[in-house]
Amino acid sequence: MTTIGPGELLVRSLVEHGVREVFALSGGHLDPIFQACVQQGVRIIDTRHEAAAVHMADGYARTTGRPGVAIVTAGPGVTNAVTGVANAYMDAIPLICIGGRSPLRDDDRLPLQGMDQVALMAPITKFARTVLQPERVAEYLIMAWRIATSGRPGPVFLDIPIDVLFTSVNEENVPRLSRHDPERRSVPAAVAMDRALELLEQAERPAIFAGGGVMFSGAQEELRQFAAMTQTPVMANAKARGVVPEWSDLGYGSFAFAGSPAVARAAGGAADLVVLLGARVGMGTGTRPLGATPSAISDDAKVIQVDIEAEEIGRSRDVDVALVGDIRETLVALMECARGRQFKDHSRWLNALTAAKTAFRNLYDEAAARDEPIHQSRVAREIADLIAGDGIIVADGGETSIWMAEQAVVLNAGDYLSHGYLGCLGVGIPFAIAAKVAHPEKRVVAIVGDGSAGLNIAEFDTAVRHGIPIVVVVNNDQGWGMIRHGQRARYGPDRVVGAELGPTRYDKVAEGFGAHAEFVTTASGIRGALERAFASGKAACVNVMTDPNQPHMSSLAEKVKLDEHEVDLPYYGRKKLVPTA
Repeated sequence: MTTIGPGELLVRSLVEHGVREVFALSGGHLDPIFQACVQQGVRIIDTRHEAAAVHMADGYARTTGRPGVAIVTAGPGVTNAVTGVANAYMDAIPLICIGGRSPLRDDDRLPLQGMDQVALMAPITKFARTVLQPERVAEYLIMAWRIATSGRPGPVFLDIPIDVLFTSVNEENVPRLSRHDPERRSVPAAVAMDRALELLEQAERPAIFAGGGVMFSGAQEELRQFAAMTQTPVMANAKARGVVPEWSDLGYGSFAFAGSPAVARAAGGAADLVVLLGARVGMGTGTRPLGATPSAISDDAKVIQVDIEAEEIGRSRDVDVALVGDIRETLVALMECARGRQFKDHSRWLNALTAAKTAFRNLYDEAAARDEPIHQSRVAREIADLIAGDGIIVADGGETSIWMAEQAVVLNAGDYLSHGYLGCLGVGIPFAIAAKVAHPEKRVVAIVGDGSAGLNIAEFDTAVRHGIPIVVVVNNDQGWGMIRHGQRARYGPDRVVGAELGPTRYDKVAEGFGAHAEFVTTASGIRGALERAFASGKAACVNVMTDPNQPHMSSLAEKVKLDEHEVDLPYYGRKKLVPTA
C-alpha cells in the first residue's frame, strides 16, 4: 500500500495545471506544501507580507492571462491576504489563494489563529471552501481552478486545516480526476451578430472599448484582425492596453478618447457607436456620481456589449445589441459574418484620434523641459521612451499612475499593469516582481508614488533574495499627492491634513536590502539613472525628487466639485475650475 501526503497531492495538481511558480509567505501550517514544491520543482517566491504575495499572483495573471497562485498561512496570514484577493475580485482576475488553517479537531476551542476564514473570503471570491478530507485536496484544487477560469474570471480560496494537511492517505483512495477545458466556447446567436454588424456598417465614428475579457480569452490577434477589417479604433483599460499596438492609428489607451471634446470638434462628434468588448459598464463608461467625470460614452451613442456573462449586459445603461459569449470566439464568428460587408471610411475620425493622442502625450512638454523642480510627466516620458514598447511598465499611485498612463506606448496585452476598480495602492513592486518572474526575458519597470512605495517597500528584499532584476522608479513628491492637491483646492494651501510625507531616501532603503540605488534631483539625470539601473542586473530603486506642488488636473477634478468659475492657482502653473467661497 502506497501512501501520499495531501501537500504532494496539491502540488502535483498545480503542476498538472501548468504552475511552475507560487508566491507565498511561510508558516508551520504550510510545511507539507512547501516540501512538496521542492520535490516537484515548483519555484517558491517567498515574500515579506501576505498582501504582496497575493498581489504578485494577481500581477502574474494580468501579464500572462493564466491564474497566479498565492499560498499564505493561517489567521493573520489570511487576513493580510484579503486586500489582494479583493483587488483581484473587483477586476475579475483569475487567482488561486490557498490558506493554512487551525486544526479541525480544535474548532470552537479557541486555538491559535483559529477563525472562520471561508466566511471572510466568501464575499470577495467566486468560490471559498475548507478541505475536510486529505484525499480530496487535488479534487478541490481542480474544482477551484475550473471556477476561477470559467465564465467571468475571478479569485478562489481554499483553506486546508493543519491536521488534514499532515495526514497521509492511501493513494488508492484518492479520486482519479484530471483537469479539463471545454472543447468549444460559447458564441452569440447569429441574428444578434448580424444586428451588431449592421450598426458597425452605419457608424461614422465607431470605437471598441477593450477590457479584461479580451486578455483572458486570449483574443489579442483576433481583435487586431477585426479592428483592421472594420477600421475601428480600439481604446483599452489597464487590463487590455496594448492589445492593439498603440503606435498604430487603431490603438489607444484610455476610453476617454472616444468622448473627448477636442476629438469631437475635429471629427464632427464623439463616438457614435461603442463596442464594449469584455469591458463592464462602470467607472468612466456608465452613469457617474454627481460632480464626477462624465461617461466616455455619449448619451446618444449606440452601444454593442459583448460579455461572457449575461448578467453584465446593460449594467447602469441600456445597450442596443447584447452579445453573450466568449470574446475570442465571438470575434472569430463576427469576422466570418463580416466578409463581404462594406464599412464606411473612418479616416476623419481616425485622424482626429491620432492628433489627440499626440497632443495628449505632449500636453506638459513645456513644463517637463525644465531641469528643476522635476515635472512628473518628464519622469513618465523618460520611462516610456526608454522602454519604447519593448518591456513591461507597471504604474502604481494616485496621480503617478495617471502621469504614466498618458506617456506609455504599449504594443502587447500584458505589457502594462496598473490599478482597477478597487484603486488599491501598493501593487507596483509586487506586480513588477510577478511580471519579471513570468517574463524573465523582458525589461520590467515600475513607477510608484512615494506613498505607494511605503506600502510594500520590503519586497525589495524578495526581489534581491530571488534574483529578480526589476527597476522601481519612485515619484517622490513628498506626499499623498492626489489627496494633498484636492485639499489645497477645496480648503486652501494652509489646510493640508494627513497628506504630507518627508523627503525619504527610498533608494537607501532599497540599498539596505541589497538593491542597486540611484538618487535623482534634476530632470537631466533621469535617463542616466534608469540606464544604470537596468545595466546593474539587480533589483534597483531610482528615487526621483519631483515637484510637490504639481497636481494632475484630471485627479483634481475627481476631488473637487467644480462650478463655472475659472481662477489662476500659481502653485499649479495652469488654470483650473475651482469652487467659489
